[in-house]
Amino acid sequence: MLALQITNTKNFMAQLLTGDCFDPFLLAEAVVSTAHTYTIDGHVNREFFTSEERENSDICPYDFALWQDMRGLLFQLIKGKHTPLYFKFVLHLKPESVSKLLAANSCSLPPEQIKALVLTIKYDGSHAVLTTGTAYHTFVMNKEPDAIWDKALTGYLSRKSIAYETL
Repeated sequence: MLALQITNTKNFMAQLLTGDCFDPFLLAEAVVSTAHTYTIDGHVNREFFTSEERENSDICPYDFALWQDMRGLLFQLIKGKHTPLYFKFVLHLKPESVSKLLAANSCSLPPEQIKALVLTIKYDGSHAVLTTGTAYHTFVMNKEPDAIWDKALTGYLSRKSIAYETL
């Protein structure tokens, strides 16, 4: 697990809410506190779709909403004259990206044992902090995926010119 404080909040918010930087992620959960508090469960409600739509993997490819489909809504909740009091986004790296990342790093743990590589973004009104985590389907002693995920995320942020400091 790694905690990173963003050092250029304006650039980060622009990339998070208006750019495609976080499109490799799914939104598991969002909480936005402005004049009101909004809570969004990112789970896809498959019952909403017809049986034909549910079978079409392009319509419901994941258990959670695509970040790119949700960021506009979240941007609308956050933008305004005042900065938000607080927000928290829990993002999961898309499963196919998890498999590629682990394979590229010769991880000894099979990707099927990993439920999600998680990125939690918290903003407290003045600072944004990113925290990594790995969710497993069962208990494992091997923490190699955690280290791979931490290294991959810091490299990704650097390539995207998102400045941070390790906490």
